[in-house]
Amino acid sequence: MKSLFHFAFNVTDLDVARHFYADVLGCVEGRSTASWVDFDFAGHQLSLHLGEPLKTARTGRVGDQMVPMPHFGLVLALPDWQTMATRLEAAKTDFIMPPQCRFAGEPGEQWTMFFCDPFGNPLEIKGFQSLETIYAT
Repeated sequence: MKSLFHFAFNVTDLDVARHFYADVLGCVEGRSTASWVDFDFAGHQLSLHLGEPLKTARTGRVGDQMVPMPHFGLVLALPDWQTMATRLEAAKTDFIMPPQCRFAGEPGEQWTMFFCDPFGNPLEIKGFQSLETIYAT
């Protein structure tokens, strides 16, 4: 089954959210009201609502690093991932895990980066040479 996901979560300032999701990440804004705004997140629907963001903790082990859980993100083809990494570096993003390659030469070789939006919502962006290897073991 192929489909799109919808993820709704809280932010504390819609103008700050618009800047980060549109200007930094390059998402296109969709519908909005005074209390929420939708974004096209690489074809998926994000709905950012005014409210208290979820609590997260660095409880997820990725290699030898602990990353925030829960988190969400994207899986991109490597050229798109590289473009996103360049955008985030140019925006002086404070990375939890800077852009890097994991599992080099192994099944599932991937590039990854972790960071938070301005409200502490953690994101992971992954890049693959071929999206057909996402689930390789």
